[in-house]
Amino acid sequence: MAAGRGAYVWRFDSGRICLDLVATGPGGGTPRAREQLEGPGRLADWLTAARLVPAGTSLTALDATWLPRFRELRADVDRLVSRQLDSLCGKVAQKDSQLSSPAYEKALERVNSLASEAPPGPRAVPGEGGALVRTLSAEPDCAGLLAVVARDAVDLLTDPVARGALRRCAGAACHRLYLDTSRGGRRRWCSGEVCGNRERVARHRRRTASAPAATAAGAPATTGGRRAAQEDPGERNMKRR
Repeated sequence: MAAGRGAYVWRFDSGRICLDLVATGPGGGTPRAREQLEGPGRLADWLTAARLVPAGTSLTALDATWLPRFRELRADVDRLVSRQLDSLCGKVAQKDSQLSSPAYEKALERVNSLASEAPPGPRAVPGEGGALVRTLSAEPDCAGLLAVVARDAVDLLTDPVARGALRRCAGAACHRLYLDTSRGGRRRWCSGEVCGNRERVARHRRRTASAPAATAAGAPATTGGRRAAQEDPGERNMKRR
């Protein structure tokens, strides 16, 4: 199988490969999220989109047996990262029973075991026009590609700076994980164009629905008053920035 020659797969760019994998699951994102790794072709597409393998890499060994292994790693990373996020948010005391649970310990053990495998070796070779391009020294196997994701998870979980940037989308019905690298760490949504815009639209509708009642109660009905009611201080600050 050649990577990149299957059905379309949308990749959420979380800032880390291991979090990108978590976002491929039906429980890893938006309300209408579905399983993206639903077949070998989809997995091949994701491996290329996530840059685990260069475009055009031959993946003849990729078959249906790879899917449960990547899904299991996805669930393990989700469990471990969510534990770290709970700690950052001060929720550890509420979930002490989960911190030493067999499921958590087994997830950590599996991720560490996968991370100990050798990842595919990269090579730089001349491409079109003589520019060097990345390829792999040999066709990657499942264990080698799982190792790339598992090592990224270990790096994330053991890096205090990266852990401190872990966030979960503040969208009402979204729970994607991502790294907040924004200035001042003020990012609230996985995507300002999707979840952020959805939240702004919902806020505007709530204000619009409450405007007639406010006017009837004696609130100013001038154009300026309506404009001020529709724009909160946070929105004005965003516009000035």
